[in-house]
Amino acid sequence: MVLIFAGCAVGPAYHRPEVKAPQTFRGQEGEATNSMADLPWWEIFHDEALQALVRTALTNNYDLRIAVARMDQAQALASEARAGLLPQVNYGVTAARGKNVGSGNSPAPTGTSASVFSGDINASWDVDLSGRVRRMTEAAHAEYFASQEARRDVSSMIVAQVAQDYFQLLALDRELEIAKETTNSFGRSLKLFTQRLEGGIASKLETSSAEALMDSAAATIPELERQVAMQENQLSILLSINPGAILRAKISLENELPPEVPAGLPSALLERRPDIRQAEQLLRAANAHVGVAQANFLPQLSLTALFGRVSPEVSVFTGGGATAWGVGAGLVGPIFQGGKLKAEYKRTVAARNQSALQYQSAVLYALQQVSDALVSREKLAEARVQRARGDSLRTSG
Repeated sequence: MVLIFAGCAVGPAYHRPEVKAPQTFRGQEGEATNSMADLPWWEIFHDEALQALVRTALTNNYDLRIAVARMDQAQALASEARAGLLPQVNYGVTAARGKNVGSGNSPAPTGTSASVFSGDINASWDVDLSGRVRRMTEAAHAEYFASQEARRDVSSMIVAQVAQDYFQLLALDRELEIAKETTNSFGRSLKLFTQRLEGGIASKLETSSAEALMDSAAATIPELERQVAMQENQLSILLSINPGAILRAKISLENELPPEVPAGLPSALLERRPDIRQAEQLLRAANAHVGVAQANFLPQLSLTALFGRVSPEVSVFTGGGATAWGVGAGLVGPIFQGGKLKAEYKRTVAARNQSALQYQSAVLYALQQVSDALVSREKLAEARVQRARGDSLRTSG
């Protein structure tokens, strides 16, 4: 009977919730089975300075290191839960003497003193008849795998954030360069109008207008310098270093064309995105906790064994004449708990339903993110073409 029940585990079997994924993403040009997300980041970013920043962030970033520490904790908890499936073996050694008490603090004749010496090895095993411990182990393993996916998700976000902040820094550098060139240009115009005013061939109004334009352009420089410094500080935090200047490559963003972005199949998000995989593992853990709550309604069987020696005299104890042993089995089950077990079961079912909704929400949010990125890339490419056409017409004109 023990072997039969030990092969069963109460509770619902896990099934992935149904998700209605579209055939293609909104904004996707055609259907592609491959995805840019399958490429490693070092094959996407060809800027050596950016690659160095990403490597530093993946090594030093505190959020990532916290995620790794959480993963280690979850792994230890999974090992702790798995240990419940194995017998527990302990030892004990006692030497005591007292008056009016006997072995184990039992009453002794008045006025007498008693000694006790004991040493034993005892073993106990909670037979997992209902699968309670196995469900606890399943939940702990799922939570460990969820922590792994959380670490991967943090890594992906760090790579993306470093790249975004880096390119934003390059854009600010270009804006600052343009502001300085504009200020110098207006300065040369002011100098020319001043010379013409001194020669009597220009009006004071023209000179004042040129001076106002130069001052207006010069006023943007401190603000851009402030934004550059703040962007560098933000990147420094991602790198977990003290705020300071950030080394970047001397490249022109105008010549950097965005790469082609194959989005892949929407259904592949379920296997690729770490945030979705994390949500699914948390759902698997919540489902296992329902099994644990159901198993609490059933009796629990424990087996115990003891072998050792007990004696009131050391000579008898060491001589081998006080051998003690014992075996036993205990069956414990609930009769009345005041509704505690039922409430706990309802709580785990509600938590599982919540995790299922969070999983479906994570899938929907991922579809939105990919679609937003594809639409943004498409419209920005169209705007880039229009600006290039306008620049070409102005140059030819």
